[in-house]
Amino acid sequence: MKKIIVQKFGGTSVADTEKIKNVAKLAIKEKESGNDVVVVVSAMGHTTDYLVKMAKDFSTVPSSREMDMLLSTGEGVSIALLAMAIQAQGYDAVSFNAMQVGIITENVHSKARIIDIKTDKIRNNLNAGKIVVVAGFQGVTEDGEITTLGRGGSDTSAVALAAALNAERCDIYTDVEGVYTTDPRVVPNASKLDKISYEEMLELAHAGANVLHPRSVETAKQFNVHLRVRSSFNSENKGTLIQGVEKMEIYKPVAGVAADLSQARLVVCDVPDKPGTAAKIFGSLAKENISVDMIIQSYARKVSNTNDIAFTVDMSDIDKTLSALKKLKEDIGYEGDIQVDKNIAKVSIIGAGMIDRPGIASTMFETLANLDINIRMISTSEIKISCLVDKEKAEDALKALHKVFKLESDKTADVKGDLPQV
Repeated sequence: MKKIIVQKFGGTSVADTEKIKNVAKLAIKEKESGNDVVVVVSAMGHTTDYLVKMAKDFSTVPSSREMDMLLSTGEGVSIALLAMAIQAQGYDAVSFNAMQVGIITENVHSKARIIDIKTDKIRNNLNAGKIVVVAGFQGVTEDGEITTLGRGGSDTSAVALAAALNAERCDIYTDVEGVYTTDPRVVPNASKLDKISYEEMLELAHAGANVLHPRSVETAKQFNVHLRVRSSFNSENKGTLIQGVEKMEIYKPVAGVAADLSQARLVVCDVPDKPGTAAKIFGSLAKENISVDMIIQSYARKVSNTNDIAFTVDMSDIDKTLSALKKLKEDIGYEGDIQVDKNIAKVSIIGAGMIDRPGIASTMFETLANLDINIRMISTSEIKISCLVDKEKAEDALKALHKVFKLESDKTADVKGDLPQV
């Protein structure tokens, strides 16, 4: 039985017909090496942004169902054009959207999770010798409703398909040579990593590195999918392998530095200091499918028996968050207001080697202090430390932390396009 290789190409890799022809060549090259090939693609270039802009001309908060109907059209263009490009080069190819394949998701619009993938149609076409092209980012509910998977959804589509098909590996093609120690557009001498663990990549993704979506890394880790990030424009470079931490040899405590400028901080002031308050606040946000990142609850004020609860959410979720919190005001009985701060950035250091390594946190804090950067919030895990800082200080913080933890390369990163990286 032939091995199955899943390839994923993002929007910048299929931004125009010439780039689509290049993607076709990469798919054919993999096919000629003796493997069956499934290609997952995103919408062309900035198509999704353009569609969102048009929708916002009608409403600042358009229907999530209709947004999924709208945004899912972008991948339909990409898959058809890529199949044509492959056929034009003398190879058989067929394109499918999520409904045709049977990529089944939960009944949630804009951020749906995949719950099942029907593989019969894909396997039948692979057995017939065809290269199969599948639309990323989208799914369908059991009752036929179109859904989308949210930001980075095509990565998740590709990894989930690789898991369902028991693929040999999943190659995520992008505009740079692999995963870097930080954003090479900010730090030109960022180092490319030959290998990184699922755990470190997951923390980097959560910390703001946009090379892979966190859910795709979670899926790869859960199903042990061999994942590789590589360049669409230099197929000879093997990129970065993502694997289990048990297979890694750790040479440095910190593997990478990331900055997330897409978050906002909210503070719910003067909430009653009693059991159940936090549960009600974050339970209401969970019902709205709003993900919360950093959380801090202040000490109770003895006179008023209240405290403040601060947390961060994605900038796109601010309106939904405020709406949910205002509905809770009478139930919880908080007297204060809700403060919103959009001028923040989360700066993080990540590394499996940080475990039981003293001095890492103090080095980070001292580095920021030397730059006169005030830390607004702190959160930690075994392999990550994140600090909330003023947005205009994020780039300085990123550069300084990258240098102090000795992550520089002697080479300047070869960067194409406008996709931000680790």
